[in-house]
Amino acid sequence: MHRLGTMTMTEPATSRTDALRTATDEAMPRVRAWLEELVRIPSVSDVEGDAPQVQASAQAVARILTEAGFPEVEILTEGGRPAVLARHPAPPGAPTVLLYAHHDVQPPGNEADWDSPPFEPTERAGRLFARGAADDKAGIAAHLAAYLAHAGQPPVGLTVFVEGEEESGSASLPDILGRHHDRLAADVFVIADSTNWDIDAPALTTSLRGLVNCIVEVRTLDHGVHSGMWGGVVPDALTTLARLLATLHDEAGNVAVDGLVSGPASDLVYPEDRLRAESSVLDGVQLIGTGSVVSRLWTRPAIAVTGLDAPATAHASNTLVPVARAKVSLRVAPGDDCHAALVALTRHLEDHVAWGARVSVSDPDLGQPYAIDARGLAFDAARTAFADAWDGAEPVDIGVGGSIPFIAEFAAAFPDAAIVVTGVEDPDTRAHGANEGLHLGEFARVCLAEALLLDRLTP
Repeated sequence: MHRLGTMTMTEPATSRTDALRTATDEAMPRVRAWLEELVRIPSVSDVEGDAPQVQASAQAVARILTEAGFPEVEILTEGGRPAVLARHPAPPGAPTVLLYAHHDVQPPGNEADWDSPPFEPTERAGRLFARGAADDKAGIAAHLAAYLAHAGQPPVGLTVFVEGEEESGSASLPDILGRHHDRLAADVFVIADSTNWDIDAPALTTSLRGLVNCIVEVRTLDHGVHSGMWGGVVPDALTTLARLLATLHDEAGNVAVDGLVSGPASDLVYPEDRLRAESSVLDGVQLIGTGSVVSRLWTRPAIAVTGLDAPATAHASNTLVPVARAKVSLRVAPGDDCHAALVALTRHLEDHVAWGARVSVSDPDLGQPYAIDARGLAFDAARTAFADAWDGAEPVDIGVGGSIPFIAEFAAAFPDAAIVVTGVEDPDTRAHGANEGLHLGEFARVCLAEALLLDRLTP
């Protein structure tokens, strides 16, 4: 691959910035129309019955990339949901940049919680609301905007890779990376699947927590029995499971599982009142854990119970429940290993289950954490591009408490590439929740920043 060198300009940087700003503005109506077309397709990748919608989404992405002018566009299916690969060759001596996004989305959840239909893009108060409007079909749209801003003749080689199963674990990504390694190789990877620090405050993501999802099952009886006849002597599985889950945190709310890694965090201040507003914590509810907010969010493990299998209250009888299950989500701090974290969690559960109950851990879904050394020419170019797009606001380096496991896979497959993680989201995007919304003003800045970045990666 091409080695990034010192940037030289044949015209003043301000002139180039102004020209790209104008070109990006002119491209936005077309880009928004494409974005709205894509979000109307309910491409939920983790529901088997929605596979035709994910296929339709991939076909739409491929057609749009072709309409934009990419000379080479292909749909890839390596045993999983379809991905789309588009390529534009590099000019002589120029580096190649891979632009990543994903076209699959989370399920909408209860549609009654939405203020407008989840798959009908609706603008309100400067936001475009729909499932996938931000996460991550706006990432696709940002790549299209950057390409159009350069009139289909970017100063660098471009590879656009739009994955189709990021929201369901990227199971086929290793096969795609293996079979198409040479076609995906690049000097710089731009991952448009993260967030900015705030409105009017751009950011580069430099660390992400990993993930261990698993099902914890507790069993105390061969079958249910009368709670009056046997209660007080025989333990029920639901109470036993509740006691076990309570051992995962100490009294302050810190994770109490031995063997998990914690690391240092930046000195960035996240005010508590802002956190409460952005996370929707109810008045009077205390925050959990000790230490700085950003360390608890970015560089320490976190555990949550995200689901329970137990009798619904409306249908519960006076019966001791024989078996109960919980889905446990462990976010793994940068510097840890998800496989080791699963072992530590399993050991804790086996050691702390009460009354000799049987406990098992199954269906693990693992993703590695990742920390980025955000130094070098690609990151310098990204920072100046963001500052210009945000009218002088310098980007901050942030961590993200969520997980993007495929970044570690890209880093392993292309160890010499610079990985720049950006995003179209902001703290009120509500990705994965009801009323997911894209801030249109920030989106325009993201599009301009990416167009500027491509320009400034030119040797």
